[in-house]
Amino acid sequence: MEEIGRITSIKRKDQEIISLERGKLPPQAVDLEEAVLGAMMIDKKGIDEVIDLLFPEVFYRIQHQTIFAAIQKLFNATQPIDLLTVSNELRNEGKLELCGGEYYLIQLTQKVSSSAHIEYHSRVLIEKYVLRQLIEISSNIIDKSYDETTDVLELLDFSEGKLFEIAERGIKRSYADSNSLVHQALEKIKAISEKDGPSGVPSGFAKIDNITSGWQDSDLVIIAARPGMGKTAFVLSMARNMTVDQEIPTAIFSLEMSSVQLITRMISSETGISSQKLRKATLENHEWKQLLEKVKTLEKAPLFIDDTPALSIFDLRAKARRLVSQHGIKLIVIDYLQLMTLGGSKATGNREQEIATISRNLKSIAKELNIPVIALSQLSRSVETRGGNKRPLLSDLRESGAIEQDADIVSFIYRPEYYKLEVWDDENATSCIGQAEFIIAKHRNGSLDNIRLRFISEQAKFMDLEEDFLTGNFVFESAINKDVGIEDSGNSISLPTVNPQDSFGTDDDFDDYKDADDDDDSDDELGF
Repeated sequence: MEEIGRITSIKRKDQEIISLERGKLPPQAVDLEEAVLGAMMIDKKGIDEVIDLLFPEVFYRIQHQTIFAAIQKLFNATQPIDLLTVSNELRNEGKLELCGGEYYLIQLTQKVSSSAHIEYHSRVLIEKYVLRQLIEISSNIIDKSYDETTDVLELLDFSEGKLFEIAERGIKRSYADSNSLVHQALEKIKAISEKDGPSGVPSGFAKIDNITSGWQDSDLVIIAARPGMGKTAFVLSMARNMTVDQEIPTAIFSLEMSSVQLITRMISSETGISSQKLRKATLENHEWKQLLEKVKTLEKAPLFIDDTPALSIFDLRAKARRLVSQHGIKLIVIDYLQLMTLGGSKATGNREQEIATISRNLKSIAKELNIPVIALSQLSRSVETRGGNKRPLLSDLRESGAIEQDADIVSFIYRPEYYKLEVWDDENATSCIGQAEFIIAKHRNGSLDNIRLRFISEQAKFMDLEEDFLTGNFVFESAINKDVGIEDSGNSISLPTVNPQDSFGTDDDFDDYKDADDDDDSDDELGF
């Protein structure tokens, strides 16, 4: 038997020598499997550290899978776990001899003297398990690919679903003690104190950033509204603020509009030329010059747009990881959530459950990549049937209440003008023409507020009310400029109108004053 064990090559008749060393074995770490099982049977502390990380399939050898299953059963039944209880459990199940008997269990306990490093050993076993699963899935995909009767789209769904299952069952993150967490929190606070502006990713809207302190890492932000309210316009205005003004790398996944349509909207917003003119290309000479000059800022912006339709959550995760690693993306926008799919065999047929799964996975992506994820969402038609001002509520979120639970921030975009209303429902009944309200209805780590913004429909652009005034878009309404088309500006206030000569006099009056001043020598005598 020992001689057979030394054979390292085989020579067949009329064939070259085949070395067994060139053969491939599935990824495994049997010695670590023995160490982990032995540590679990001699030290209860070792069980507590890894019982939630491991499952029977992680172990390569069948005997080890059976032994761990017995340990897991005892743990779930709150029974003591040691050499005697495990062997007795295996005997009761009729599997003791399959595992090598009591002698093999004794050998396992003699492999180690303590449970030191058991968590590290367990994570190595999980990595080996993931590699084995990838090999198995790849083999199945290869076999199906050679089968000419296989539908390509079905094969893609099968592959996507299997890889998604592995990703869901991947390596779990361990807990952290308060000491390390406190140090991390202090380091973050120090970094924020040294930073000018919001602690998170600034939206470019002053009052929103004042409430949120910028979009925070690992947060899932939901921005919901009825169709036509300006959800896409809002995130495009925000993306422009972040990429052009702050040079913050941003990714937009657009499931509804093409990437060219989105960038055309941004060009309209940046140049001040209406979207209608850009679509028809009916531009004056000075507008062409303005277009070519202003578009240069967008060309340099670190903005990435993916317009894949019916994007699955698995594809989103893969693309987001790649964008973060290759381009340092700091924020992701999804337009919009209800158009996403689970992909593969994960589809349940129940749309509400699918949306709940998608929103839960969006939150996990935000945590995994440690960046804010902003997802647009539709509202149900109940808003339209409600009387009054039709301001949206959390209960109006479409298809799933899980969105409200998973999100760190839930906000709404509301434009009374959409419902043919001309004034806000406040005490002063101020005009709401050309204005919108950004409603923060849920804020897990901050306060709630309703923030008014300026909305320029011709350019599909949102901006701060104060910024609108300072940038010169604000037109004072008076008798002097009443004929310059201010009714189209959507942005004016009324001032008293008088005859300028009543205040400043005529040219003749000025000449009389000048002559009188020349005849008056009193100022010269006083030395002025």
